Amino acid sequence: MKTQKLQHLAVVLLGNELCNNDWILKFLKKNGGLVELLFITYDSPWINDVDIFQWPLGVATYRNFPVVEASWSMLHDERPYLCNFLGTVYENSSRQALMNILKQDGNDKLCWISARQQWQPQETNVSLKNYQDALLHSDLTLCPVGVNTECYRIYEACSYGSIPVVEDVMTGGNCGNSSVHYNAPLQLLKSRGAPFIFIKNWKELPAILEKEKTIVLQEKIQRRKELLQWYQHFKTE
Repeated sequence: MKTQKLQHLAVVLLGNELCNNDWILKFLKKNGGLVELLFITYDSPWINDVDIFQWPLGVATYRNFPVVEASWSMLHDERPYLCNFLGTVYENSSRQALMNILKQDGNDKLCWISARQQWQPQETNVSLKNYQDALLHSDLTLCPVGVNTECYRIYEACSYGSIPVVEDVMTGGNCGNSSVHYNAPLQLLKSRGAPFIFIKNWKELPAILEKEKTIVLQEKIQRRKELLQWYQHFKTE
């Protein structure tokens, strides 16, 4: 049996959330290894767009998040919730601040909010259905930072035409700007013109929600179309 010699090797790496990925350096071709191209998640300072590129996180397929096909109702129906957040709220985190801000103005009654205290690695059928319903029935999806700024929730919201409201702050660790990109965090999404709402502090949220209450359905439909079209292009470009 004849075997062919490996001629080219590229790696897509689900990187560490803190950008601690030094273990792979010795495998890069420039360091004597076989890996010619490395595609890596999160805002790694190694990204040079020559042999190391950023790879978007995407949706959480490991938690059985599905491939979502846009429908007429997804685009055109009135959505009963102003916003949503279903997730873990860590003590003394910006997520806790977000919950407090929502309660202060009573906006938690207008949004689909379901907070838990402990992270769950897997969804149940019920929790996954609730999460998908929340995305589908909310105009906005609140995306606070976790260990990293980039999270699956951003892409999952796009799948359902729910505008991500993204906390645009750097988290701890070694992620950040690189020699060719200076707009971290989320520089890949920003460079592709992501039609999101970026905020630096959740204190900005009440004004955003007040404005949201004044937007008519036709404008929301157009915004959903633009988000879904952008996301489709982003996935295929």
